[in-house]
Amino acid sequence: MATGTQIRTYFNGQWHDGDIPVIRGADHGAWLGSNVFDGARYVNGLAPDLLAHCARVNRSAEALMVTPTVTPEEMVAIVWDGLAVFAKETAVYIRPMYWALDGDATAIVPKPGGGTGFAICLEAIPMAPESASTTLTRTRFRRPVMEDAVVNAKAACLYPNNARMLAEARAKGFGNALVADAMGNVAESATANVFMVKDGTVLTPIPNGTFLSGITRARHITNLRADGTEVIETILTFDDFHAADEIFLSGNMNKVTPVTAFDDTQYQIGPVTRRARQLYWDWARSES
Repeated sequence: MATGTQIRTYFNGQWHDGDIPVIRGADHGAWLGSNVFDGARYVNGLAPDLLAHCARVNRSAEALMVTPTVTPEEMVAIVWDGLAVFAKETAVYIRPMYWALDGDATAIVPKPGGGTGFAICLEAIPMAPESASTTLTRTRFRRPVMEDAVVNAKAACLYPNNARMLAEARAKGFGNALVADAMGNVAESATANVFMVKDGTVLTPIPNGTFLSGITRARHITNLRADGTEVIETILTFDDFHAADEIFLSGNMNKVTPVTAFDDTQYQIGPVTRRARQLYWDWARSES
C-alpha cells in the first residue's frame, strides 16, 4: 500500500504513471535486503538540497556494496522531468532507490558487476501544517553501531528497528520515541534527528556513528548559526531533554516538527523552533 497519491515511477529509463512493480522475487534486494533510498521534497516549486539527497543515495549504495549507476546530477535532471506533471502547489516526496540484482557465489554478498536495480518514486504527500506537533517517550530499542549494522547508509534494513520504536511509543500513547545510542545517550528520534533549546542555545546530539546525520539537520545548523544562534553538537542525556525549554525534530518529510511533551515533561512551541522553520524556507526560496 502506497503512502501517497498521484504516484509516478521512473524505471528502466522512463517515467511510468502509477506504482508499478520494479523488484523481482529473485533480486538480491528482495530477499537479502540490499535496498537503499533517499528522500527529498518538492514544495511550492522548490526542491531544497535535491542534489545532496541524490548524492547521498549513491553513498548509501556503496556502503551496502551496491554499485551506483546514475550520477547525482543525472538523477536531479530525471527528478525534475518527472515533477513536470505535478502542480506547483502539490507537495511531493521524492524517493530515489537502488538495490542489488545478483549475489556472489554465497548469495549473501552483492555480486560485483552483478547488476543494480534503480528507480525513483514520486508521491504526492502533503506537508504537515505549521500547527502540527508530536510527543516523545522512551523506548527500550536503541540505535545500533557500525559493528552491528550499516548505520552509515540510508538503508531499508535499518527501518524495522525504527518501526519497533514507533510501535512501542504509540502503544504508550505518544507520537514518537526519543532513542538512545549504544552508550545510553540520546541519539535521535525514531524517525528524525532531534534538537533541544536551553536558554537560547540550540543543542543536538553529536554524530557518533550510531545515527545518520541528516541533510536537513545540517541545513538547520548552518542557518541558525548564520542567524546568530549558538548551536552546539554534544553528548546529551535524557535528563538534558527533560530540562530543555524547547524540542524539535528535523527531517526531510516535514523539515521542522515541534515537540510538546517528553513523557511527563511539557513544552511550548517556542521562538527558536519557529525561527528554525522560517530560516529553512527563507533559505530554500533564496536558492531557487
